[in-house]
Amino acid sequence: MIRVPVELGRRSYEVLIGRGARHELAGVIPPGARRVAVVTQEGVPWQVDPGVERCDLVVGQGEGAKSLATIETLCRGFARFGLTRKDAVVAVGGGVVTDVAGFAAASWHRGVAVIHVATTLLAQVDAAIGGKCGVNLPEGKNLVGAFWQPAAVLCDTEVLETLPAAEWRSGRGEMAKYAFLGVEGLGSLDLPEAIARCVALKSSVVAADEREEGGGRVLLNYGHTLAHALEASGWAGGVGTAGTLRHGEAVGIGLVFAARLAERLGRIGPARVADHERLVGGYGLPTRLPRGSDPDRLVGLMAGDKKAVGGLTFVLDGPRGLELVEGVPRRLVLDTLKAMMAVGEGP
Repeated sequence: MIRVPVELGRRSYEVLIGRGARHELAGVIPPGARRVAVVTQEGVPWQVDPGVERCDLVVGQGEGAKSLATIETLCRGFARFGLTRKDAVVAVGGGVVTDVAGFAAASWHRGVAVIHVATTLLAQVDAAIGGKCGVNLPEGKNLVGAFWQPAAVLCDTEVLETLPAAEWRSGRGEMAKYAFLGVEGLGSLDLPEAIARCVALKSSVVAADEREEGGGRVLLNYGHTLAHALEASGWAGGVGTAGTLRHGEAVGIGLVFAARLAERLGRIGPARVADHERLVGGYGLPTRLPRGSDPDRLVGLMAGDKKAVGGLTFVLDGPRGLELVEGVPRRLVLDTLKAMMAVGEGP
């Protein structure tokens, strides 16, 4: 079992990575907890044993489940079960489950412990780590949420053996991001070590800038500005086939877009753009916008991104590496989006 610490003083915790990690759950339940609310989804086949009295609460599938209505449903379930502040919530699933369970736990009695049992590659390398949790509004993704660190994260690589191909691709979208953030040789590592390298990088960033106050954590959003806009336009009933994109697939498109935009701004050259295309495409991820995408709508959604405090704002590559760039001209963003539509047919 690989253990990666997330160093946050009194709120420090460990991420356990390896086959059978889910069986460590009873050992990480906070002392004194007598009840556990297990939040999961239909179709998640993996059972967990918290070692104390439990209730199971099932949430819906996809981005539509990341809503304030879901949080209310969960909290009312906690109330019926009699969950106290000394008890715990356990999230068993992917990024949607860890987001809603984490936010509900942060809200219930103003904060109750949460443990994440991540069952997708995307959740194991990224979504379950770092304490960001939240839900969507029609106006944008993840606009309502909290920073609420888990008591532990269990990344059981055994459960990944049953993932469908599309879920593997989605997880690799986040792994591609970590490659550009500086994690080298991911393709040559065995799976637990590759996951651990991504977790270690994110953990170090979170430890240094937990609440995105110093600027470092925002770099973890590389590729995500367009990705979130694509997802928002899909679940909000917007563009073409965007609603069929999984998160990591949208991130792959977002990474290529960010590289092409950085090139238009003179920050990087064609060779670096080609690196992005090669890595993202090599993971089997899309590199073009979906057919039917509306660039003007996407720009509007990106303008409402959480980090857009100084006009259109992106994390972009450059001579000093990744940086937050504010005030990017709308015309350059539109031109980049249109070029990505014109170059290929898309999904």
